[in-house]
Amino acid sequence: MKVFYSRVSTLDQNDSRQLNELAGFDYVFSDKCSGLIPLFKRPKGKQVKKLIDEGQLKELTIHSIDRLGRDTISVLEVWRELTQKNIRIVCRNPNFQNLNEDGTVNIFSELMLSILSIMSDFEKKMIKERQKEGIAKAKIEGKYQGRSVNTKESVGKFLTKPKSQRIIRDLRNGLTIREIAENCDCSLSTVMKVKKVFESQ
Repeated sequence: MKVFYSRVSTLDQNDSRQLNELAGFDYVFSDKCSGLIPLFKRPKGKQVKKLIDEGQLKELTIHSIDRLGRDTISVLEVWRELTQKNIRIVCRNPNFQNLNEDGTVNIFSELMLSILSIMSDFEKKMIKERQKEGIAKAKIEGKYQGRSVNTKESVGKFLTKPKSQRIIRDLRNGLTIREIAENCDCSLSTVMKVKKVFESQ
């Protein structure tokens, strides 16, 4: 069985760029959720996992390698798991695969995957590092301030924060508290707080 899998981050994003040349596939799955959610915990990703567990999936095609996971480790885990189960992964952009058509491991693609994943992970770390440096600089210049002691944030302001809005969106989409925490990179208590405040309105 051959499956094509795509993902975009939000409901209003168009995934038509990924969904082309789909002739010959038994299933076409398209998730609209953050890449922070592990592949097999996404709504359509769960269906892919079911086909794997049932021994039906033979080939999984994706538009790009980052569709498989949120970081280097998660991408490599999925890649290795499917390779060990002799499930062929075909990546379109760039064009490479884990197994050749005769079932042998594609050594060049393994090397290429590792390099691409490391570069992507390094780039994310550099972005976070620059953000930290920017905050540190702003603190020195007196431009960065946290909330003053004993001040209280209004409900409206709390719920309109970007992170609160992402949590509310995921709550509406039916994700679990744990999935939302992973998706929004925050603690379970933060998700529970937003949920409680939101539901009280």
